Amino acid sequence: MLRQAVARITGLFNAVTSRLGYTFIGNWKRGQKSYRRPLSWLTLRLGFAFYPLFALAAVGWLGWDYCHDRSLGAAENAVFDQVIRWRPDQPSPSGQVVVVEIDECSINYYRARGEGGWPWPRSRHADLLDALDRAGARAVGYDILFSDPSTQNHEADAILEAMAAGAKGRFVFASARLATAYDVDSTLRVSNAPSAFPLHAAPRTDPTVALLLPYGKAMRQNSALVNIDRSDDGILRDVPLRVAVGDYALPSLALRLVTGPDPAQMARYPASLRINWRMHSPLPMVSAANLIEGRTVCGGPGQTTPTLKGRTVLVGYTAAGLNDAKPTPVNYAMAGVAVHAEAVEALLNHTAVWMPPASTKYLLAMLLVLLTGYSFYRGEPAWELDDVFVAGNLGLLLVAFIGISFFAIFLDIFAALGFAGLCFGLCRSYAQTQRGRAIGNDDYRDEYDQAETPWLALARLRFVPDPGLDAAQAERRLREFRRRLRRFMYRGTDAVALDCVVEYDTWFWNAMMDITVFMWGGSDRDSVLASARRELDALHAYLTAAEAVLPDDGSVRIATLICRMDDEHDTTRYARTEVSHAVGAVLALPDERKLQARNAFPAAAASGDAVLP
Repeated sequence: MLRQAVARITGLFNAVTSRLGYTFIGNWKRGQKSYRRPLSWLTLRLGFAFYPLFALAAVGWLGWDYCHDRSLGAAENAVFDQVIRWRPDQPSPSGQVVVVEIDECSINYYRARGEGGWPWPRSRHADLLDALDRAGARAVGYDILFSDPSTQNHEADAILEAMAAGAKGRFVFASARLATAYDVDSTLRVSNAPSAFPLHAAPRTDPTVALLLPYGKAMRQNSALVNIDRSDDGILRDVPLRVAVGDYALPSLALRLVTGPDPAQMARYPASLRINWRMHSPLPMVSAANLIEGRTVCGGPGQTTPTLKGRTVLVGYTAAGLNDAKPTPVNYAMAGVAVHAEAVEALLNHTAVWMPPASTKYLLAMLLVLLTGYSFYRGEPAWELDDVFVAGNLGLLLVAFIGISFFAIFLDIFAALGFAGLCFGLCRSYAQTQRGRAIGNDDYRDEYDQAETPWLALARLRFVPDPGLDAAQAERRLREFRRRLRRFMYRGTDAVALDCVVEYDTWFWNAMMDITVFMWGGSDRDSVLASARRELDALHAYLTAAEAVLPDDGSVRIATLICRMDDEHDTTRYARTEVSHAVGAVLALPDERKLQARNAFPAAAASGDAVLP
């Protein structure tokens, strides 16, 4: 009983799903016809002009985007962020750069001693610089602005200024570039700005510039910019090394620390660099209070202070409440001093990410789009090209991933490949519409109606390579012939083509791949015969013109048949049977001849006679 109940339930379920599937597919096909037939009408009139027009439009958009929004660049930034996070290998710190952080512990330590919280007195900053000097630091970059002198302790200001003077350029202090709107009110010429250097051998322009500088003369003389610009999406990926003002440039804190005050050295570096951001191997850091006190007051008892002798040190606050966080690909709240330290590390250790010029991705996308348009304009490419396209793109993506993971090279071509892939897909869809009409898909044109078109003319076409060609040469000629035949079919014909009589790349494919059957339908013999002759003659002219450009070393053989369908059985099933007999008959014809400028058909045969058994 249970088995019978399960069988009834299963049968009912199968019947319901079968009914629903049939209804869904029927409605789906009607929906497809609603837009595919208008597309077929459009492709019939637009023809192969679509491909060059589409390629020009895509190239035009790429050119416009390069000069305006650079959407491809924005897309590459998102890809870069993901690759940086996913890569299996990250660069290890060289040990040449150390971050001294004014963290919560350092601030709370002196607050607990009754010496005040933040901001620190200038004397404490002087103590920190003195500790770094005694530790033998090569250079120190102070990522804290001392724009105004103290109103309470002028002696501490003088001490800090004296230390800046005594360091002879080893201590570099922070300055900031103000908004360009303030330049008109400034009296400072950029050539006289601290650490400014010319961009050209003979600078012509020397405009004024508005800067926020340290209060002391020696501190001003040894200052550099700490301005950092983010990408349009708010993420910091590239750190500027200089800010151009007229024909001069002002160095960043990182650049000034690496090169010293030598203008010639600063001019050797690019305007910005992309950091090789790391997630799991941060630069060595030490709390400021530990250095000032000369012992471990912040951190666990086992914490060791990194070696500072000969190192480049960046000093800045990392305490959360001081709001100096910068969003980066690996940390959405990275301290500003850590960003400057990463820039110094990249310059000293040569670990900055190399990227091709911004135009590269656009030129690559343009090239791929033009090649796509050209290949489809010649005739729909073979389906193997899809696999080649995908494999090539995956190969390039793998190369880009390996480059950033192990060689600090980022080929930002992901968005370019994606855009080219989209264009390829659209061209393939357009060609599919052309093909749908050519092979008589009823989504694109009316299906066969025996009552309206009782007469059929059929032609079997086969390409025969010339003797003497080896297998590879014959294969290439055959593929070229099929490409030309597709282009002829897709331009729009009255014929319906049985292209690829057997399934593509099946075991029987090699024996039948060179056979194509054209079918013409009509209400009377004369009209269908005229259509068939006209289009076969046109095919000969088309192939002859193509062969004059690129010889195919072969000939096209045809076998033709014209017949009338039996109108006594007006059913779809019987019509299918008769059409299959007609196709079988033309495939079985033993005699064939070369395609000529004028092509004739044999006398008509009634359905059911010796020709159509």
